[in-house]
Amino acid sequence: MGLALAIREHRGRPGVDWFLGVFAAQATWCCSYGVGLLVADPTLRTALETTMWLGIVWTGIGFLGFALEYTGRSDVVRSRLFASVIGFGLLSTALLATNSLHGAFWTGFESDPAFGVETVSYAFGPWAYLVVAVETVLVASAVFLLVDTLLSYGPLYRRESAAVALSSLPPGFALVAWTLELGPVPQLQLAPLMFVPHMLLDAYAFDRAEMFDRNPTTSRAAERTAIDDLTDPIVALALDSRVVRLNPAAETVLGVDAEIARDRPLADFLDLPVAVGGDTEGDPNADDPDPDGGSRETVEVDSAAGTGRRTYAVSTSRLTDPNGTHVGYTVVLSDITERERRRQQLEVLNRILRHNLRNDAGVVHGYREILRDRLEDAELVRMADAIERRAGALAALGEKAGTVEQLVADGDASPVAVDEVVGSAVADARERDPDASVESEIADGDWTTRVREDALRAIVENTVENALDHHDGEGAEREDGEAWVRVSLRRESEGNAGGSEGKDRFVIVVEDDGPGIPDHEVEAVESGRETALEHGSGLGLWVVEWGAAAIGAEVDYADREPRGTRVTVSIPVVDET
Repeated sequence: MGLALAIREHRGRPGVDWFLGVFAAQATWCCSYGVGLLVADPTLRTALETTMWLGIVWTGIGFLGFALEYTGRSDVVRSRLFASVIGFGLLSTALLATNSLHGAFWTGFESDPAFGVETVSYAFGPWAYLVVAVETVLVASAVFLLVDTLLSYGPLYRRESAAVALSSLPPGFALVAWTLELGPVPQLQLAPLMFVPHMLLDAYAFDRAEMFDRNPTTSRAAERTAIDDLTDPIVALALDSRVVRLNPAAETVLGVDAEIARDRPLADFLDLPVAVGGDTEGDPNADDPDPDGGSRETVEVDSAAGTGRRTYAVSTSRLTDPNGTHVGYTVVLSDITERERRRQQLEVLNRILRHNLRNDAGVVHGYREILRDRLEDAELVRMADAIERRAGALAALGEKAGTVEQLVADGDASPVAVDEVVGSAVADARERDPDASVESEIADGDWTTRVREDALRAIVENTVENALDHHDGEGAEREDGEAWVRVSLRRESEGNAGGSEGKDRFVIVVEDDGPGIPDHEVEAVESGRETALEHGSGLGLWVVEWGAAAIGAEVDYADREPRGTRVTVSIPVVDET
């Protein structure tokens, strides 16, 4: 009773109400039997024996209901199958109440004292044996669910599940022994005594193991949410590519009910761009789209939901059991229709703009040359030169747009000598602007890492180019104040908290003595968006930012003393192996 009162505070949590119901049934069982041992009146003794059997009937039913709800299977409690179990309990209750009319539970009820108490003897009827058998199956099923939880979720719910599962064994064995009339005093039922260790284990599960503070329902709900509630269609396949399971989203997209699709080839509903499954006997990798675990392609599907033709990214990966044995595949369809549409639109706009900018800038350049030769007014010549500079800037903008298109596309990493990329960018800058001073500091060593070379080159080229293009001729490093840039490359090791060597990084530092980068331009790039009041003057900083994102690098902008900017690019070193 004390444990029941303590558990009542947790009502509303999975399994609590059923657990209290089990307590009520057990209390009815034990109290009726215990009081009955002190009652000699035949009529009252019969009534107490009837009440005891009522406790037996509902203990197993309540325990199964608790196990189902506690382990996250509350949907089964609301099913027709469990309703039939409840029906069995109601029918048994009715037969108990009317046993004197038909003797389904017992006949020949008589007093048979033992050890000075009023034990009774009677011949068990067929329904009594059926009740004990059914209750044993129900309790065994509940124990199985709890043990399955113990095995499935490891140490997370181990103590609670083990304690509650073991608690049902002592009274269960005692009940079966009494029903089979085993032991020297067969008329004496020891099950109520066996509820003592039963209750101690339940108390441990509740008090020490925090039974209702955390329970398996959370984990099972997470699993269900991870599959059934996802908007992405998910299909589980056997090794021969036959459907094992569809989540509701897959049913909607493929236009087929899960029961109908089960055990049929996936090809009946979806034309995948890659082969999945096949006969793997003798060759575990036969017909496997990716022996290392998965593949990714795209497929177009006429949606059964009436949303038109949709494009899906198809991700296929292996299913393995806890031993690592390959048992099937999962196919995940991610709707990328809108993304693909935007990609196509941006690609068209990008190419049109680049083509027009290049052609129009060429036309402007040609007319500028003609105008300059025919103009005598110095002011007009200056204006023609300004037109030429802006036309050149537009042409450069078009080229940067092409670089951006390349960066946002998927690219493969390969072994790259970082020092050679940096050296090449420095040499190109010197050739493009021979009047500028472009210095480099690169020590000898192994500068190779796996990286996207196009992204790395874009970072270095644009960082140096920005420093040169925006120099104002008032620098502090040269006597004439003209453009000065220094590019250095070093290798750093990051120590972890224990002081041992961590991951290495290549650090590229580009310094200049120009006017510095306006704060609003750096803020626009770091925030990841441009607004009408806060925008960059070109694509250069964005190219650096997107290039860094493509290779996992970090970029830091800082002021340099006495003047200028220091840009630090930190690139993780990836071993070729």
